[in-house]
Amino acid sequence: MKQHVGTPFSVLDLAPIVEGGTAAQAFRNTLDLARHAERWGYKRYWVAEHHNIPGIASAATSVLIGYIAGGTESIRVGAGGIMLPNHAPLVIAEQFGTLESLYPGRIDLGLGRAPGGDQVTAYALRRKLGSSGDTFPDDLSELRSYFRRAVPGQAVRAIPGEGLDVPIWILGSSDFGARLAAELGLPFAFASHFAPDLLLAALKLYRKNFRPSSSLDKPLAMVGVNVVAAETDDEARRLFTSLQQAFVNLVRGRPGPLPPPVDDMNDHWNDVERAHVDRMTRVSVVGSPETVRRGLETVIAATDADELILTGQIFDHAARLRSFEITSDIHKAIEANRPQSGDVLTEYRA
Repeated sequence: MKQHVGTPFSVLDLAPIVEGGTAAQAFRNTLDLARHAERWGYKRYWVAEHHNIPGIASAATSVLIGYIAGGTESIRVGAGGIMLPNHAPLVIAEQFGTLESLYPGRIDLGLGRAPGGDQVTAYALRRKLGSSGDTFPDDLSELRSYFRRAVPGQAVRAIPGEGLDVPIWILGSSDFGARLAAELGLPFAFASHFAPDLLLAALKLYRKNFRPSSSLDKPLAMVGVNVVAAETDDEARRLFTSLQQAFVNLVRGRPGPLPPPVDDMNDHWNDVERAHVDRMTRVSVVGSPETVRRGLETVIAATDADELILTGQIFDHAARLRSFEITSDIHKAIEANRPQSGDVLTEYRA
């Protein structure tokens, strides 16, 4: 295990639409959080492509990235991620070439191979039914080619896009993304905030098989974590019930806006649903400042993460801001007294 020289914290925002709220409100809250995150020292601010989910407003991901970048000054802004099989690679090269031209040195492009929705939605996005994402490596290769400088006689060029340095991350929740990122020498971000089962195995595979490239000389691994921080453990646990209810609704096939927190989740799920949601949210850190600090130190030590990207699906915007503010203070404390790396992933919930 390596000794860390620092573990930056970043933000993954799904632009939540809350019950009784609107997408317009979600976007205002997203920009407000991004501005605070910039002041609090977070490294990057990513939004994710999802479709046909009533509680997530970030479907037009590139448009939202432009809105966030235009309303901030220095924080890196990007996609966590763009679901590449939904798009022609040329279109994504043009979109992110445009963003990089407008906000030079601040744009990230994270890429995934899932549809970001169900099969009916995938068909509406002009994907073939039954597509498994098997064209992803070829689509990625094509996309990367558009960012290179054009050669004489090149028939198709990304304008803007060609010759621009837009960092590409591979996203994943299995060994597929880990293997591809390692083979290509690209940074890898694992979606452990909702699919934690293969986290440690995928990170091990990525690091073992990594091939240095012109993009990266050594592995760079980012780990997703749900974080809900509040003044007390009880308050944080209550805020966390919004995310738990949202996952229950997904399990039942009835996704909706982000619900308000409840006092007792036992009234809102059965034993099977609870077990499923607990597994999906296993990489979650929920509690008071001290509890969250212990939990984040444990995640860093267990995964040897080069960076953590934190998501906080919290109903009340003020509570959400406070959670990320507390976590920023915790990050400063962790960096001042960094623990040694470990080898066991232990969930921390109060």
